[in-house]
Amino acid sequence: MTSSDSKISVPVMAEVFASGKKPEYLFWVGCAGAFDNRYMKVAKAFATILNHLGIDYAVLGTEETCTGDPARRAGNEMLFQMQAMTNIEIFKMYEVKKILTICPHCYNILKNEYPDLGGNYEVLHYTEFIANLIKSKKLKTNKSKLKGQLVTYHDPCYLGRANDIYEAPRYIIEALGLKLIEMEKNKSFALCCGAGGAQMFKDAEKGDKEIFIERTEHALATKAGLIATACPFCLTMITDGLKYKNKEEEISNLDIVEIIAVALI
Repeated sequence: MTSSDSKISVPVMAEVFASGKKPEYLFWVGCAGAFDNRYMKVAKAFATILNHLGIDYAVLGTEETCTGDPARRAGNEMLFQMQAMTNIEIFKMYEVKKILTICPHCYNILKNEYPDLGGNYEVLHYTEFIANLIKSKKLKTNKSKLKGQLVTYHDPCYLGRANDIYEAPRYIIEALGLKLIEMEKNKSFALCCGAGGAQMFKDAEKGDKEIFIERTEHALATKAGLIATACPFCLTMITDGLKYKNKEEEISNLDIVEIIAVALI
């Protein structure tokens, strides 16, 4: 895994397994983490945190394919099942028991829908994983780096309403010393970023205003200088909203993983 300015060492499952070891966790990178230049930074930040903590993990590398979530959301059930069964066989080959994800869409389908096809795993979104590490004192952060900065948090649909994960992201934000200001619509009442349900891959439908613009306006109304997200789709749509509003130079939009990486001791 590389970035434009540095490289980090990321263990690959096939190589680790060939050496006779079985990593405790599979870090599921996801399509965005593998192919989207912006979200590659998030994937790299999470790998950096895992390395910093000495977590026993590995990625699938070129053996990783899409979970099939966009196909199922768009109604292509056959393609979803083909993708899912392929992944389940790979997980079986590497005796995968625990999976860490950075994408709520991957998290949701691996946790809630793969069991119907025989894929049963302990699946954790990184916000749950990191929050538990902070609570157990295994992850220490430097609050002085971020203390007092105003941040608002956008709840991803597949993290919040679909899986009831509201407190973990907020716990992390406050543990980092940031001051959280909630948007008008938050938690179970939060508005979608506009990309869910495979909307990311189709043209906008007729209407007065696109959803990502409405949601960006909710964020801007808080007057926070930083918008935190925890989903690749949300990060993309909020970024587009800031550009639409000509606010990309004034307001930062970061995934919570990136904020954690900044605050590491």
